[in-house]
Amino acid sequence: MILVMLGTQNNDFHRLLDEIEKNIENGNINDEVVVQAGFTKYKSDKMKIFSLTSKENLENLIKQADLIITHAGVGSIEMALEQNKKVIAVPRLKKFREHVNDHQKDIERKLDEKGCLIGIDDVSKLSIALKKVKKFIPKKYEKSNSDEIIYIIKTFIDKI
Repeated sequence: MILVMLGTQNNDFHRLLDEIEKNIENGNINDEVVVQAGFTKYKSDKMKIFSLTSKENLENLIKQADLIITHAGVGSIEMALEQNKKVIAVPRLKKFREHVNDHQKDIERKLDEKGCLIGIDDVSKLSIALKKVKKFIPKKYEKSNSDEIIYIIKTFIDKI
């Protein structure tokens, strides 16, 4: 099962779901896809979609998942990496009105460089990431002080 997490931002992120649906249609994704869509309104007969759920239920879904595809929010990424899951992270971008700024690009890039996840800066690269993730062995995620600072800043920004 692939779990897709779009977080709890009140901005739409249909761009990622469009690309996932495209990869289901062309056969790059054959697994069941379950989506935590947050405030993104999206209809699909190819994915099981729900808006929000409890942290406990989300952690249980992460535990069951073989792969996590997520927005590049610190909370979502940390939940997956703490369970040693393979993660593909896609940042929400300001130019698409998906977030107030592009801080998720920095989070995605930093954790990709550390080898903790596969980060893609453009949804059109999802098919490449799906091939790469099959052989990908993520490095153990070590939460650092800078990660904690990023989380605090992100939380503050999300409240603005």
